[in-house]
Amino acid sequence: MRSAYRLALAALLSAALLAGCVVGPDYRRPEVATPAAYQYPVGQDAALADTAWWKGFGDPVLDSLIDEALAHNRNIKIAAANVSQAAGVLQSTRSAFYPQLNYKADAGRTRFGSDALTATAAGISNPTNYYQALAGASWEIDLWGRVQRLSESAQANVLATEEARRGVILTLVANVANGYLQLRGLDEQLKMAQRTRDAYAESLRLMEAKFQYGRVSQMNVDQATARLQSAEAQIPRIQRDIALLQDALSILLGRNPGTIPRGKGIFEIALPAVPAGVPSQLLERRPDLAQAEQQLIAANAQIGAAKAQYYPTISLTAVLGTGSTDLSNLFKGATRNWNYAGTIAGPIFTAGAIAGQVAQAEGAQQAALQGYLLAIQSAFADVDGALATRSTLIDQLAAQEKLVVALRGYSRLAQLQFDVGRVPYSTVLQAEQELFPAELAWAADRAQLAASIVGIYKAMGGGWVTAADKLTAAGPVASAPRATP
Repeated sequence: MRSAYRLALAALLSAALLAGCVVGPDYRRPEVATPAAYQYPVGQDAALADTAWWKGFGDPVLDSLIDEALAHNRNIKIAAANVSQAAGVLQSTRSAFYPQLNYKADAGRTRFGSDALTATAAGISNPTNYYQALAGASWEIDLWGRVQRLSESAQANVLATEEARRGVILTLVANVANGYLQLRGLDEQLKMAQRTRDAYAESLRLMEAKFQYGRVSQMNVDQATARLQSAEAQIPRIQRDIALLQDALSILLGRNPGTIPRGKGIFEIALPAVPAGVPSQLLERRPDLAQAEQQLIAANAQIGAAKAQYYPTISLTAVLGTGSTDLSNLFKGATRNWNYAGTIAGPIFTAGAIAGQVAQAEGAQQAALQGYLLAIQSAFADVDGALATRSTLIDQLAAQEKLVVALRGYSRLAQLQFDVGRVPYSTVLQAEQELFPAELAWAADRAQLAASIVGIYKAMGGGWVTAADKLTAAGPVASAPRATP
């Protein structure tokens, strides 16, 4: 009987291994229509996308701020923890490929009632002790690939989480660089506003002196006072923006709100070169696209895991142990007992439960597919927009600089002609009222042009994310390898 059972079990295992197959669709990357080129010109050196581009601004303070952010930013630490969590899920899922071993030990004491004649007739003492030690094993044969599909999904989720972590690094570096450049632009605006205020204050002092000698009217004094107040009103607004921006940068650096150190001025900072690239490279360069694809892979694998529930599961179990009423005899040969069995179980009628899970998985896969395609289109638009912003800002900055130069000359000449009585004071006011906002806009445009290059590197992605990753506190997460198409 025992040999026949073993032969039947062996035959069952052989049939399972020979007939086994993985249900559900295998993943294939969707066909994506990519533009042949960007609408606006790009650089000539593709290797720039793999370097620490922020060093191209030539400001050591900016470099140190980015290093600090990569080492201490809380969002990076949260993202790294999420990768570890996903890796733990993968480890738990893969454990189903292997037999599960367990143990159990029991000890108890039982007293039979007075009517328990059978127990007394058997010579069992009353009350009686009982001791048992068991070791067991169980294994579900992955005949239809359910565990394999779940493992594929968990693996893709790990890779998606790792790409999300890399996306946090990409965004962090770009935000720190943008914030710093914007801060230096505001600093320059503040200097211009303070310089203008001081000049207006001196002009008002002179105007009041002239009024005392009857050379100008009270209206001219009031006009000079209004001009000074307009300049003074700009200063607290700029100071407020600087304070808010410093607090935001402090959080990115992983520190409490406070003062941010400064390096070169906004007009002293160099402008890094623009990297070269073609749209199709974005599929491998940008972490968010790699993340979206891994999410699609995970959703695709869930379809097979759901469909596998239509088919029977085969499980093998075995128990080996000893049991005795006397603890001293527990491990003697006479007390040994064992059991092994094979189980086949499958659905007959589930009222659409499995079909609903399959439909849910297929719907999630379609949503992930459309999300992936949308992410690709958005990435193309990001790069085109960043390149367009830089291209137009170059012309805008050049025109604004010429305007400032012209208005400064106009203002100087208007003041000279007013001093000799050739033009009314309104001419001076008009010139200065045009110059002051033009200077503020000039500083803002310079900061925006520098920030537009940051936007290009952020939109294109590239190996520079790996370079930045090496500067994080933990470095790349070893349990999550880079996703490959």
